[in-house]
Amino acid sequence: MADFKQRLKEIRTERGLTQQELGEKIGLHGMSISGYERGVRHPSFEALDSIADELNVSIDYLIGKSDVNKGY
Repeated sequence: MADFKQRLKEIRTERGLTQQELGEKIGLHGMSISGYERGVRHPSFEALDSIADELNVSIDYLIGKSDVNKGY
């Protein structure tokens, strides 16, 4: 299974968003998204929830716990 940093980058690019754009949509700096995708930072639960909502995926899919991407 993929891990969070891989899934985040994959889904973000599929949605046509830059790191900066995703960050702005959820109230974070683009550097935070970059850190998540490089695996040097980890999101808070609130940030993880916001990312999943914005990208329309479940948290389980986003963190690699599930390979089923049903969204909400």
